[in-house]
Amino acid sequence: MTEAYSRACAVTGEHSLPVLEAAHIRSYAAEGPHEIANGLLLRSDLHRLFDKGYVTVSEDLCLEVSVRLREDYSNGKSYYPLHGQHIALPLDTRLAPSAEFLRWHQDNVYLA
Repeated sequence: MTEAYSRACAVTGEHSLPVLEAAHIRSYAAEGPHEIANGLLLRSDLHRLFDKGYVTVSEDLCLEVSVRLREDYSNGKSYYPLHGQHIALPLDTRLAPSAEFLRWHQDNVYLA
């Protein structure tokens, strides 16, 4: 995953390897496969928000930040400017996030 995303967060472009994590789009616990097309390389804070449903990636490959972050925690000011931003994709387009897995995350995890 790290090499597929050129060692950078798909959202922020951060290159500090200690804070980059491979995130499953459809979790392994929910029978998501260990495939690059079922993953994103994210900064650790974004990975946590993604897993908890406060952010997702739309099928047009834009980051969406849920209003629930503000409602639940009265916070999120550093994340809302990222809303609508296109994510960076692997150079090999065959490894891009699968629309099927992105839809699954939106329908089953994202707090719309």
